[in-house]
Amino acid sequence: MKTPFITKEQAERIAEQYPTPFHIYDEKGIRENMRRVKKAFAWNPGFREYFAVKAEPNPVIMKILHEEGAGFDCSSLTELMLAKLVGGEIMFSSNETPAQEYRYADRIGAVINLDDFTHIDYLKNALGEMPKTVSLRYNPGGVFQMSNGIMDNPGDAKYGMTTEQLMDGFRKLKDMNVTSFGIHAFLASNTVTNEYYPKLAGDLFRLAVRIRQETGVSLSFINLSGGVGIPYQPDQEGNDILVIGEGVREQFEQILVPAGLKDVSIYTEMGRFMTGPYGALVTRAIHEKHIYKEYIGVDACAVNLMRPAMYGAYHHITVLGKEAAACDHIYDVVGSLCENNDKFAVDRKLPQIEIGDLIYIHDTGAHGFSMGYSYNGKLKSAEILFTEDGEARLIRRAERPEDYFSTLDVLPDYEKLKEILREA
Repeated sequence: MKTPFITKEQAERIAEQYPTPFHIYDEKGIRENMRRVKKAFAWNPGFREYFAVKAEPNPVIMKILHEEGAGFDCSSLTELMLAKLVGGEIMFSSNETPAQEYRYADRIGAVINLDDFTHIDYLKNALGEMPKTVSLRYNPGGVFQMSNGIMDNPGDAKYGMTTEQLMDGFRKLKDMNVTSFGIHAFLASNTVTNEYYPKLAGDLFRLAVRIRQETGVSLSFINLSGGVGIPYQPDQEGNDILVIGEGVREQFEQILVPAGLKDVSIYTEMGRFMTGPYGALVTRAIHEKHIYKEYIGVDACAVNLMRPAMYGAYHHITVLGKEAAACDHIYDVVGSLCENNDKFAVDRKLPQIEIGDLIYIHDTGAHGFSMGYSYNGKLKSAEILFTEDGEARLIRRAERPEDYFSTLDVLPDYEKLKEILREA
């Protein structure tokens, strides 16, 4: 079973100061998880976790991870700015990237990870001269398969270079006086198996040996990217990062060490695994509806958590204060958008829900708040840090109507709109 990291009483006290809905994050859980990751890869002296900022782009959460030793994986200008604010090592792994973003990434010292062979000349033209360190993103094509079957289909992904392009890319970079090289690959998403990283690592380690044989380039680092998932379902067994790290070490010693590549650093770029289980969306039941199905309407909607609407993704739900009650009612738990897919749960067995009950939606610490949008003019919620000493700290206020309208300041009626805001 999944257990909330706050009680009903704590949630009610927080809601008195910061009305629902809100996202809340467990500082203790995030710190302990980062320490486990470092322990799992401590055998590699150059190891670094580059937290995927897209998962949770809040500088307070980023600072916690940075304090525990993480760098940052960025994919846009604003993510680069957040990483610069917090400090630490930065990896810039974008695609279809404007020249000004490459220039900014280079200016702040980020390692640039190129997604396509043609981007080599594009980067040179943008910067004038190549950085001393460049990484290339790899796509082996076909399907990515492990012992339990096909995990994903890289051949359908828009990311990365073919093997032949990768080889030509390293030759070209060497001719352009680049002196430090890396490879990067992301071949499967949200894998809940300890086999993924070791299998990916083995493939990339063998590729590294081939790269040196065919191009003369010895890689400085190999970036396993993300893809290590979390158990959204309550009966799923989660990944064991210590087992995963040991599996990667075994591949390292079997493949790279005999080839004379024992100094290669291992990088990861996890987001979901780093913060996903340590965040929750807390919302309140405000309506019920009894027609062909039983509905519970809450004050959150897909603006606050769009994964169920977008992917049909499962997020476990706890009715705070009713953890021990029988799940003998079947509900659709829904939000207020004018879209029928605005549902956090469909035909979900839950305890009887009464108006005013607090609903705790699990595992929203990655790709929860960050995927929010503004459809129907809905406003994004507050973000709160539940600190190690049990305090609730506001780390992002809830949006207000004036935030939603702020980019209309180019219109002649903007002053009238401001007057309407004052009257509301």
